[in-house]
Amino acid sequence: MVDTLILILFVVSGTAAGWLGVDLLPEPLLLQVDKPEGLRTVLGGFGAFFGLLAGFFFGQLRRRLMAQVRSMPTDLLVSRAVGLILGLLVANLLLAPILLLPLPWEVVFVKPLAAVLSNVFFGVSGYNLAEVHGRTLLRLFNPSSTEALLVAEGVLQPASAKILDTSVIIDGRIRGLLDSGLLEGQVIVAQSVIDELQALADSANGEKRGRGRRGLKLLSELREIYGRRLVVNSTRYEGKGVDDKLLLLTADTGGTLLTADYNLAKVAEVKALKVLNLSELVIALRPEVRPGDELLLKIARDGKEADQGVGYLDDGTMVVVEGARGRIGERLEVVVTGALQNPTGRIVFARTDGPLAEPNAEAGPKRKQRAERNRSSPANSGSSDPQAGGPR
Repeated sequence: MVDTLILILFVVSGTAAGWLGVDLLPEPLLLQVDKPEGLRTVLGGFGAFFGLLAGFFFGQLRRRLMAQVRSMPTDLLVSRAVGLILGLLVANLLLAPILLLPLPWEVVFVKPLAAVLSNVFFGVSGYNLAEVHGRTLLRLFNPSSTEALLVAEGVLQPASAKILDTSVIIDGRIRGLLDSGLLEGQVIVAQSVIDELQALADSANGEKRGRGRRGLKLLSELREIYGRRLVVNSTRYEGKGVDDKLLLLTADTGGTLLTADYNLAKVAEVKALKVLNLSELVIALRPEVRPGDELLLKIARDGKEADQGVGYLDDGTMVVVEGARGRIGERLEVVVTGALQNPTGRIVFARTDGPLAEPNAEAGPKRKQRAERNRSSPANSGSSDPQAGGPR
């Protein structure tokens, strides 16, 4: 019903504009027209046609905007409206002195041009500001809320925007972190990161091309799931590479840089920027394994050193087991003897323990010793030879 009313409104407006627009034509041109009424009819028809096209376009735009508004969180919608209003308010306050200036007739067009440009600039700036700091803007209008009081007292820290670098997007684990609700705030992707992913996707190298396409696919899926929470920052920063531009963006927005690049994380720490190394986060969330803990581990392959086997925990941690060589595919009871942990991963060392962990009978010294004892036992020798006087 609404779309029909919009079409009717645009068609009527276009017809009226074409019909009445004849009166605005120069008088010498009107004197050359033999049938002014016919000209009105032709211009009215053109106006109705263009009004119909404009109505269809406006209807599609309205439906798209309404779909975005329905899927948008209320706080984000209100914060954007507040940011837009504040931007327009600042623009008109700055325009007031300019509009009051007496200008010559030749440059009188400067006033409307300045009004349009300033309203567009400050309106878009306020809208973008609300994209990143929307919750902070809302606190300005509701300072008595519990959240605002906790923030003012320093008990609760406001959620900062999370800035993704190329490595963390290609890694793919960022989606799991967002789904778990562990990361709060807006998720910002710099335009330089998207350009780098596109360059990788267009690379002639098959491995690089696969990584780039995987990263672009992940961003597309995050956009579908989280909508406007994922923000693409189109600001062009001056820098030698993508890492320098990400550091500048992090400094400007006051957000937290999410990366899986160890060197980039250290550079951000040196520059006193907030950074979250995804590898360190994954290590921190792994279950603790201490010396003396007993594990039931499946041996996946042989180790590099002699008599070593290698298995993996459920979280992917590699376990090097002494005395498990040649036991591929078996589940052994092992005892943890130590662990080596660094920012890039962790290796657990263990040794075999219990009867399940003994080597094969042909190569195991313990079984050889038992076999020797069994052969030298009188009971065994008697039971194996009836003529020696043993029990029958």
